[in-house]
Amino acid sequence: MSENSFSVAEALPADWREGLWLGRIDLGDGPLPLLVAGGIAHDMSRVAPTVSDLVAARAFDPAAGRPIGALDTLGLSATGTPRLLSPVDLQCVKAAGVTFAVSALERVIEERARGDSTAAAAVRGRLEERIGGSIRGLKPGSPEADALKATLIEEGMWSQYLEVAIGPDAEIFTKSPVLSTVGWGAEIGIRSDSTWNNPEPEIVLLAGADGQAVGATLGNDVNLRDFEGRSALLLSKAKDNNASCAIGPLVRLFDAGFTMDDVRAATVDLHIAGEDGYVLTGASSMDQISRDPEDLLAQALSEHHYPDGYTLFLGTLFAPIQDRDEPGRGFTHKIGDVVTISSARLGRLVNRVTTSKAAPPWQLGISGLMRNLAARGLIGVN
Repeated sequence: MSENSFSVAEALPADWREGLWLGRIDLGDGPLPLLVAGGIAHDMSRVAPTVSDLVAARAFDPAAGRPIGALDTLGLSATGTPRLLSPVDLQCVKAAGVTFAVSALERVIEERARGDSTAAAAVRGRLEERIGGSIRGLKPGSPEADALKATLIEEGMWSQYLEVAIGPDAEIFTKSPVLSTVGWGAEIGIRSDSTWNNPEPEIVLLAGADGQAVGATLGNDVNLRDFEGRSALLLSKAKDNNASCAIGPLVRLFDAGFTMDDVRAATVDLHIAGEDGYVLTGASSMDQISRDPEDLLAQALSEHHYPDGYTLFLGTLFAPIQDRDEPGRGFTHKIGDVVTISSARLGRLVNRVTTSKAAPPWQLGISGLMRNLAARGLIGVN
């Protein structure tokens, strides 16, 4: 990954000119919503000042915007000008957890190991021996799932993570505050006091206030396994930290050529390259997810109302157990790791790992964005 330069050929799929893409860039005076069609980028800020407003109005006609040039000639970067931003702004950032059998087992392992990576291998062996593949293929909330739950309770093997893996209710949590997500090429942060952590490569849906998804992109739900393993009540510290949520590079909007069925059939690949020469690869096949994306969207919306819409991380099959340094300790990040998350129809999200303390501080909040939009004449001030 180049430190600054955004390469369309490397970041977007081969058919990117055939799709309709939604994103955000900063040309130097503040963020603006962007539509890319036929390879041409269009400034949509005079149609709607934010991506949230654009989604609410379903204003996805690039002809209504201002053409600013071919996307691959704009000279976008992650840190300079013009700068590529995370493609979402005012949406609530929600995430679904434990949506794959393998990740369910890993959460149970974290819990039983009390966040101690050295104890994980022994717990993993015992758990696989007892229930192994018996939860794979189970429909959550089904009679078969209820029967397995009863058996595990009798054997003293039940866990709150298995409850959300095979019970009727999905785990839905708030991953990150509004406007805090980082985009392609930005540094991603892990807490400096974490000793066991990993990326979580996922597909992210973008939905309006009505709960209807308009498109999909890639995301990294950076996770601190030691914190959550010590207590599920530490989930917010495990998940919500400076620069701990990456989304991008752009949202591919649903159309005749790209639909929710493409999400259901997608494979999400992960590649981690460390400065120490360490390489780790993995993949999540969305056809192994235990809950349909539409069901997760509905559970995230619930009886709540997100007037500015929401994004939803769909969960990951990937749970890294490959040893990095010492046998039995599994994987954890090191500073400088380059994490690449990719999918054939969505492109590649690339970020470099640092600590949340060292990552650029998140500074542009909601009030700052409103002042910026007003100063540019994109919204009125009453």
